[in-house]
Amino acid sequence: KKGQVLVDGIPVKKPETQVDEKNVRILCCGKEYQYQPFVYFQMNKPAGVITATKDHKEKTVLDLFRDQYQLMHQGELKGIPIQDIFPVGRLDKDTVGLLLLTNDGELAHNLLSPKKHVAKKYYVKTDGILTDEMIRLLEAGVDIGEQELTLPAVIEKEEDQACYITITEGKFHQIKRMFLSVGLQVTYLKRVSMGKLHLDERLKEGQIRELTK
Repeated sequence: KKGQVLVDGIPVKKPETQVDEKNVRILCCGKEYQYQPFVYFQMNKPAGVITATKDHKEKTVLDLFRDQYQLMHQGELKGIPIQDIFPVGRLDKDTVGLLLLTNDGELAHNLLSPKKHVAKKYYVKTDGILTDEMIRLLEAGVDIGEQELTLPAVIEKEEDQACYITITEGKFHQIKRMFLSVGLQVTYLKRVSMGKLHLDERLKEGQIRELTK
C-alpha cells in the first residue's frame, strides 16, 4: 500500500492484484524478485556431518548449507524457507561427496525410488587388495543380510585397494556391507555421481553451489 512493489515499473498497491509471474519484472524496495518454486543445490559433503535436516547433538548438512548460503549471499534464500529444503537420500557421517539438496519432493522420490534404478557411483578405498574374484562376486550380487542379494554392480578398478563402484540401490550402509561380504573394510567412501548429475570437483568439501539448468 506504500507503493514499494513495482510490476514492470508501475507501483501496485492492491494486494489482490494478479500477474503472470513468469513474464513480468517484480521489484520490492528496489530489489528484483523472481518466482522460483523449486531450488536445487549440490554439496560436496564433508566427513563428520550427518545427513539430516536437524539434530540436537550433531552438525547436519542443513546447518552447513545455511552457513554456506549466508556466506555466499548475505541473506535468506530467495523467499523460500531454508527449513523446506532437505537432502535427497543419505550419506553416512564419514562418507563424503555429492549430495543434492532441494525442496522438490517429486524429484527426490524419482531419484530414490527402487523402481527407477537411478545409478549412483562411488569412489572406494579398502583395507585390503580387491581381487578379480571379489569383483566378480560384487558385480553378480552379494548377500548383505537382506532377503535378496544386492542388484548387480559395476566395478572399475583403479588400484589394488581402490575402485569405483556403481549401484542402483540405496540400502542402509550398502556399499560398506557389500565389501564386508567379500572380506574387505571400506576405509574411504566418496559419492561422485547420481544419475547424470556429477560432483563439481571445483567444490571443496563443505561447499555448495546452485545447479544450472
